[in-house]
Amino acid sequence: MTVPRYTPLAASLSATSPFVGPETQERATGKLFQARLGANENGFGPSPKALDVIQQAATEVWKYADPECHDLRHALAQNHKCDLHNISVGEGIDGLLGTLVRLLIGPGDVAVTSLGAYPTFNYHVAGCGGSLETVAYKDDCEDLLALIERAKSTGAKLIYFANPDNPMGSYLKGEHIVAALDHLPTGTLLILDEAYIECAPTDALCDIAFEDPRVIRMRTFSKAHGLAGLRIGYALGHPDLIAAFNKIRNHFGVNLLAQKAALAALQDPDWLAHIQRELKDARQFIYEVAQSNGLTALPSATNFVAIDCGRDEAFAKEVLEALIAQGVFVRMPFAAPQNRCIRVSCAPRVVLEKFASALPSALAQARRAHPV
Repeated sequence: MTVPRYTPLAASLSATSPFVGPETQERATGKLFQARLGANENGFGPSPKALDVIQQAATEVWKYADPECHDLRHALAQNHKCDLHNISVGEGIDGLLGTLVRLLIGPGDVAVTSLGAYPTFNYHVAGCGGSLETVAYKDDCEDLLALIERAKSTGAKLIYFANPDNPMGSYLKGEHIVAALDHLPTGTLLILDEAYIECAPTDALCDIAFEDPRVIRMRTFSKAHGLAGLRIGYALGHPDLIAAFNKIRNHFGVNLLAQKAALAALQDPDWLAHIQRELKDARQFIYEVAQSNGLTALPSATNFVAIDCGRDEAFAKEVLEALIAQGVFVRMPFAAPQNRCIRVSCAPRVVLEKFASALPSALAQARRAHPV
């Protein structure tokens, strides 16, 4: 029988996924989730202006989208007060990470990340044959200086650092990130994933010139802007690095509806301010639910809250599975000691109340299964 002749690298990799989607779990159980609180989606929805644009543009989907994303890049350049050549648009941060890793990581090249941080970066590194070095969290926060020290000792080409962080919701003040750049080794690029930056306090923002060749920043329309299903994000960086994306990026990867909706969302700051208020209220409600159940919610600068279940991974997983059995989809960190937590996305109050109703019995089940 004829079989595909896989590359040795591809043949060596396991066919796994960094995430099990809620749809997969729904198909397995034959039941739909009543509260979808595990994927950090924006349950408050996108700008009505974006929705109007999507409806208007629906009859145009017979066209290919602009492969240069010119109109959106122009608007982003105005918004960030930078040049058009500082911006590349891609299929969400996941797509941008994939392109960047392909540009810089080959077999044996080293990349550094936090143990338990956003795992898609790890899959891209593995898929290019790179070697991944991990650094432990410090007090439930990514330790940027420790990441930089690991890069020095290993000769790493890339450091992945998210601010604010997923899955813990913590953040580092922008001024501290700027100061840390002075310690960055020559030849190491810092990936600053700012997917949740619109959810965070203003002091999370970094005053870093877009021409600075040491850093590439990545942002998304999936979180605060509520366009996760359209897969669109952008990178901000030095023009030479941004230009290199054109060597290998999927030039038609960002679809027409995504480009138009993102442009409309960008031009609706009032809706973004509304979402920021909703997120603040939702985080407070989750804090109160955790406290009323004897748990500790970690301070969050994102659109989710990590709740410390007070025990270990087995106990937290029992809580998670009991919630899922009640139709409440949540997730949990995958690495110790952060895997003592569950992670709950912000959502409208009616959805969060389903979580609040299900949590007491889920905790009771976990305590029966894992008595002290």
